[in-house]
Amino acid sequence: MVEGGCEKGLLEYGRKSSPPPFLLKTYMLVEDPATDEMISWNAEGTAFVVWQPAEFSRDLLPTLFKHSNFSSFVRQLNTYGFRKTVTNRWEFCNDMFRKGEKELLCKIRRRKAWANKPQAAALTAPNQSSAATQDLHQFDEDQRSSSTSSSSGFGTLVDENKRLKKANVDLNSELISMKKKCKELLDLVAKYTHSEKEDDDQLEDERPKLFGVRLEVHGEREIMKRKRAEISESASILLSQPCK
Repeated sequence: MVEGGCEKGLLEYGRKSSPPPFLLKTYMLVEDPATDEMISWNAEGTAFVVWQPAEFSRDLLPTLFKHSNFSSFVRQLNTYGFRKTVTNRWEFCNDMFRKGEKELLCKIRRRKAWANKPQAAALTAPNQSSAATQDLHQFDEDQRSSSTSSSSGFGTLVDENKRLKKANVDLNSELISMKKKCKELLDLVAKYTHSEKEDDDQLEDERPKLFGVRLEVHGEREIMKRKRAEISESASILLSQPCK
């Protein structure tokens, strides 16, 4: 009987001295500098932040856990007493989960399912019953907060996805318009070059000769200048038009 009791005591001591696998894996993710873009310590090292929930769920969770569900990860944190401390980001805190103090993980205990043991709770002393009720109330609050935050986070991701899709459509429309304007400009430049060459050739052929030398004809240069000015004005108007 003594030997059996010793073995049971050693097993119990081993369980208490070794952190739960969930806590070890989470601590590993937070500590790894390679994952800082998605999950890292806060500035004080007293809590950790999941910066990119979607990427974290898709790329990191499956590497250490058997799922890729961010809500399940948050619920698991709640069972170990973690609290969401900031409303506008996924920051979680536990007094025994600190940067550089891995040995404190052994002190974190999984919360008991008080709701499943009403008879045991009724048999406890008044002060113990009060503490259990407070723990249950806090657990329910954390669960509701986690559920609300998860829904809010999902809604934010959906809205961001819609915004990005609309921005992509607008950019694609602008690109098409820009390509069209570029083609018109190239056609205008080609027309200008061709017109200039034709005008020079025509002027050269039409000017009279005196002793084999072409004479300057009054007014021809002004006509050519006006034509080029018209083409240049068309190009300026085209450039000033918006892409949309």
